[in-house]
Amino acid sequence: MKLRHAAAALVGSALIAVAAAAPSSSSPSIPSGSARASALAPNTGLAKFSAAFTLSQAAPEMSPAGANDWTCRPTAAHPRPVVLIHGTWENAYANWSGLSPVLKKAGYCVYALNYGAPEGDVFKGRGHVPESAKEVSAFVDRVLDATGAQTADLVGHSQGGGLLPRWYLKFEGGAAKTHRLVGVAPSNHGTTASGMATLAKSLRVLDTTAQMAGQAAKDQTIGSDVNARLDAGGDTVPGVRYTTVVTRTDEVVTPYRQQYLAPGPDAPVENLDLQDACPIDMSAHLGIAYSEVMYRLVLNALDPANARPASCLG
Repeated sequence: MKLRHAAAALVGSALIAVAAAAPSSSSPSIPSGSARASALAPNTGLAKFSAAFTLSQAAPEMSPAGANDWTCRPTAAHPRPVVLIHGTWENAYANWSGLSPVLKKAGYCVYALNYGAPEGDVFKGRGHVPESAKEVSAFVDRVLDATGAQTADLVGHSQGGGLLPRWYLKFEGGAAKTHRLVGVAPSNHGTTASGMATLAKSLRVLDTTAQMAGQAAKDQTIGSDVNARLDAGGDTVPGVRYTTVVTRTDEVVTPYRQQYLAPGPDAPVENLDLQDACPIDMSAHLGIAYSEVMYRLVLNALDPANARPASCLG
C-alpha cells in the first residue's frame, strides 16, 4: 500500500511537472516580442505563461486584460462575444493574458471564466469535466444575457478547448448557444501525458493520482469514461463549426494527433498545425498560449471572411 501511494505521488508530481512547468518568480512582468522573435526562441511563450502565472498567484480570480467588460456590446462586424476557457491547473489570467487583449483590440467582446476549483485557488480546472461543464454553461448564459447575443464563440486551451467545451455542447445544451469552438492544443481524445498517464494505469494508481491532481487529469486520459461517452456517435454536434490549432511539439496532449477532430453532419472541422503556418515556431503545450502565430490563426477562425495569411511574421 505504501509503495502504491509512493508511486501515485511520483506519477502525480510528474503529471503536474509535464502539464504546468513550474512558474519562475524571476519574471516580474509578461515579456513582449514579435512573432519572429517568438518563433526563433521556442521558450518565449513558456516564459510569458510562467510570468503571467506568477502574477496570478497574488489574485487568482483576476481577469486578463481586455476580458469581462460586462458593458460591452457586440458590433455588426463582430456580432458574437468570445468566451475564453482555460486549461487544467491553469487560470484565466495565466492562460489568456496574451490572446485576450488581441481579441479586444480587434473589436470583440471578450469574456474569460475560472472554473474547476475553489475561489482563491491558483491551480484551477481540476474538477470532473461534466461538473465543470455546468460552470461553463452558467457563464455562457451570463455572457449572452449581458450582451444580448444569441450565440457565442468559444476559444479554449487544452481541457478548455477539448473535452470540456465538447461536453458542454453535447450534454449541457451548449450547441444551441455556440457558433464556433476553437481549440488550442485541445485534449479532444485524451492523452498519455508523455506516458505518465499510461504509467499510472499500469501501476493501478490512476484513481489515487486523480485525487492528488484532480479528477480532470483522469478524465483526460485515453480511454477514460468521459472520453468514451463524449466520442460515442462522433466528434461533433450539428450546427457548430470547429477549429483546432495544434502544435506538433506538444508534450502534454500526446500523441499530438489526439487533438484532431473529424467532421460530422452540419459540423465542419478545420484542423490546423502551428508549424504549417510557421515551421520554426516550436511552441509546446503551454507556450502556444502566447504564440503570435496562434493569435492570427484564432482571429482567422473567428472571422474567416477577413482572414489574413498566418506566418512567422504574424
